[in-house]
Amino acid sequence: MEKTPHAVVVPYPGSGNINPALQLAKLLHGRGVYVTFVNTEHNHRRVVAAEGAAGIMLRGREGFRFETIPDGLLDANRDGDDYDIGLSVATSRCCAAPLRELVARLQLDGGAPPVTCMVFTALMSFALDVATELGIPTMVLWGGGAASLMTHMRFRELRERGYIPLKELVDQWPPRHDGHRLDPRLAADQLGDVSSFVRTTDPDDFVLRFNEMEANKCTKAGALIVNTFDDLDADVLAALRREYRCIYTVGPLGSLLDAGVGACGAATGGGLSLWKQDTECTAWLETQEPGSVVYVNFGSLTVLTQAQLVEFAWGIAATGRPFLWVVRENLVPGGGGPAALPAEFVAETAGRRYLATWCAQEQVLRHRAVGCFVTHNGWNSTCEGIAAGVPMVCWPGFADQYPNCKYACEVWGVGLRLDSEVRREAGRRPRQAGDGVGGDAGERGEVEGQGGGGGAPRRIVLQEYAEHGGCNQLSVSLVSDDASTKAE
Repeated sequence: MEKTPHAVVVPYPGSGNINPALQLAKLLHGRGVYVTFVNTEHNHRRVVAAEGAAGIMLRGREGFRFETIPDGLLDANRDGDDYDIGLSVATSRCCAAPLRELVARLQLDGGAPPVTCMVFTALMSFALDVATELGIPTMVLWGGGAASLMTHMRFRELRERGYIPLKELVDQWPPRHDGHRLDPRLAADQLGDVSSFVRTTDPDDFVLRFNEMEANKCTKAGALIVNTFDDLDADVLAALRREYRCIYTVGPLGSLLDAGVGACGAATGGGLSLWKQDTECTAWLETQEPGSVVYVNFGSLTVLTQAQLVEFAWGIAATGRPFLWVVRENLVPGGGGPAALPAEFVAETAGRRYLATWCAQEQVLRHRAVGCFVTHNGWNSTCEGIAAGVPMVCWPGFADQYPNCKYACEVWGVGLRLDSEVRREAGRRPRQAGDGVGGDAGERGEVEGQGGGGGAPRRIVLQEYAEHGGCNQLSVSLVSDDASTKAE
């Protein structure tokens, strides 16, 4: 008799991993897989504070449950500058035991089928050890792009070849004159395109070694799931498939959900927001001309100096376009959100701006009024921009944002890059990305990328692939079948 498969999904406790993991969980649930989604206790409290307890309950359906485990980090250490490092240390050292206890409890729970698969994200490889110990098959979701995975897998080789650690730190990243050619299979083949994690002179740097270890431990899972599609990352995926025995491409995950791939009673709704979302910005967008709005959001982790905030503000003002800018409460040291912006800027842009502290980004990007996206190039943001067909102005600053930017601007032809040194004169970039938008045509902006003759045709092709899910509907079926293997 066929039994119901049960996947335990364990994301790293940052929004960049939580939301793609939740989207994948919904797709699996829509294919008949019972899902237990594991949040940390701290993030569960944040979601409840942002959305209310009903917000989480609405995301659950029959056969879809939420559970929590502690992350091991003391509350007193959550506000420090090295919060992310502390969280990585804590989860890797402290989460295995509570996860093991949770799975044991689930196995004894008569109201749920036996656990048949564990799906964890990158940076959570302790879950691989727990699952292996308990005899549970595993899959790992890489929350970044295929190129970022490949570059992370090359950290060890870069160390052996003497490229890292750096002999000396440079003031600007990526370096202006970086002659190191690293891997001919990658467009991101220079040291400055790899990751900010290599920017260290310490041979024992924790962040570098931790990310090197985590990327390579992905190879030990039974299958690798990447939030991308073959038409976007064909060359890199071909190289990865020579190193991984089983790879599924299931992206963009948001587009697959919107296309109804996770049908049959899937738990629908948006992601789990760790911040209270603005609910009025959509009404403001409705008052704007098609393709006229510059949308600015640097994601959940980027921190600007006050000087950078001021330069960005006046650069955005110089576009002359209406804009929607997400200014997180902690975007600059000391916080303040939109109140940290110069009073003169706020006064000068009155009537053509909307300031928010957080918003439902996919919904914003898909709105017809948005014609340009100023972004940090986190992978989720990059995928969402591609899926919405919105040209990007790119300002990477952390981790895999550098290879994402490289591919967006020089391979896919959907972005223009800003210098790392922020200057208000760069306000011409959103204008260039948005040339020809608005007016009667109402078309999205054109980006003259280097991805094979003008940006717009390539951008439109990628958008069409992303919107329809390409061949990834089949991949979702294969993943759910893989999760079911031990249930029979």
